[in-house]
Amino acid sequence: MVKHIVTFKLKGSADERRHVAEAFRDALMDLPEQIDVLRSMEVGINENPAEDWDVVLTAVVPTMSDVAVYAGHPAHIAAAAIISAHKEARACVDYEF
Repeated sequence: MVKHIVTFKLKGSADERRHVAEAFRDALMDLPEQIDVLRSMEVGINENPAEDWDVVLTAVVPTMSDVAVYAGHPAHIAAAAIISAHKEARACVDYEF
């Protein structure tokens, strides 16, 4: 199994970032029903004002090649489009466990 962990820093006011983060979270949470290789999805929105990053997601897929299947799926692409104009930075780690 592979964990795909991604964190995002968004642009805008705190309210704008929160609104975008919530819409993104809601779209991501629907993905396990739409993408066969996606075993689970967890999304957190930062609640600590002392930290700069806004959203983190943890997706679980069976193999490293399934990360690309997940990333290229139209439902994932649509979810990613929600934050595309608001994304300041992205960091990702993929590892087998």
